[in-house]
Order: sequence, then structure tokens, then C-alpha cells
Amino acid sequence: MEKRAIKPLIIAIDGPAGSGKSTVSKIVAKKLALLYIDTGAMYRALTLKAMRLGLSLENEDALVALAKSTKIGLEGKDSLRVLLDGLDVSLAIRTPDVTANVKYIARVPGVRHEMVALQRSIGQRDGGAILEGRDIGTVVFPNADYKFYLDASPQERAKRRCKELIESGQDASEIGVKEDILKRDDSDMKRSVGALKKCDDAIFIDTTGLSIDGVTEKILSYICA
Repeated sequence: MEKRAIKPLIIAIDGPAGSGKSTVSKIVAKKLALLYIDTGAMYRALTLKAMRLGLSLENEDALVALAKSTKIGLEGKDSLRVLLDGLDVSLAIRTPDVTANVKYIARVPGVRHEMVALQRSIGQRDGGAILEGRDIGTVVFPNADYKFYLDASPQERAKRRCKELIESGQDASEIGVKEDILKRDDSDMKRSVGALKKCDDAIFIDTTGLSIDGVTEKILSYICA
């Protein structure tokens, strides 16, 4: 008897910075034994390499060539490791400098083309994955089995992000972080490719005032219904 191929389970979780999507995605991935893919980390890794090489972030041709020649890998389910040409850069990609410059990388159509192809390839392995980012449900996997869009008030998102930065040993203030978040939102929503947008068939969850467990339960209630 011919064995039927099992379709990979794809779960898309989109939303702006500080909406809780990264933390929740990791937990849901663990509970469902799926690979967790932080697509933003992949753009950060490429940004880090461009900065280290001293490339102009305005030189789109050079950035596309860099994307084509760079190996970016994700490992682990409980704790994601981001590999850049075989080296672990999980912490290095979270610095303020990388955060400030990643928008220049993410807006380049040719770079996004390379990244989307890589994200689709990784996501369709080993039974599927949970992918989180800003254009997963609209561009990367428009036919995902489940789509969620998480958001929270700017003040709440700034509070969460500020806490993360302080815990990682970086100086931060909620006012400054909130300004950065709003600028990033504006940039993400207005870019010509892969813009931050809630697709019509995504389930919207306002995470303001909700605990991580509360958001996780909401998502799982749809998937495991």
C-alpha cells in the first residue's frame, strides 16, 4: 500500500515588535513539537554581516549579492540558535546597532526574495514549523494552515521591549524605546515589499494586558479545537 505524504503543518504568527509573538511562538512550537522560525533573526543576521564587512546599506546590488552568498541557519526548538556562515550570532544580532539598521536590509526586494525562499524551504521540513515575523501570512506562507496577528498598545510593547533590553545588560528607557518602536512600525508598514500588514484571514489577538500563558492558550484553542 502506498504511503501518503503528510502535509507539513504551517502556523504563521505576524505582528509588530513587542506584541509578544516571539515568546509565544517559541512556547507554542515546543508544545506542538514544531520547529520555531524567527524570520526577523534571519534579516538581523544578514544585517550584522553587512555591517561587519562595512558594506553600504544603500547599495542594493551588494546586499542582494551578500544574501545569495551567505549561509543562515536556525537550530534548536527549546532555545533558538542563529547561525551566520556556521557561527552562532544569537546574541550579536540583538544589539541596538543591528536593530537600527535591519530596516535597510529588509526593504530590499532582492534580499527578501532570497530570504523568503529560504524560509519556505526550512518551514516545509520535518513536519512543518511555526514562523513569526511581519509578512508570514501575507507573503511567505499565504496558504498557512493557521494565521495569527498579534498586537498590543505602543506603551505596552515599549514596556516589554525595555525590560528585555535591561535584562540583556543594555541601557534603555521606555520613552526612547517607544519612539524607536513607532518609527520601526512606520517603516515596516510603508516598505514596498513584505510590509507589516494583517491579512484578512488572520486571527487577531490583542495581547495588551494578557499574560504569555493567556496568549498561548488562545492560540492553542484554535489549533487544537
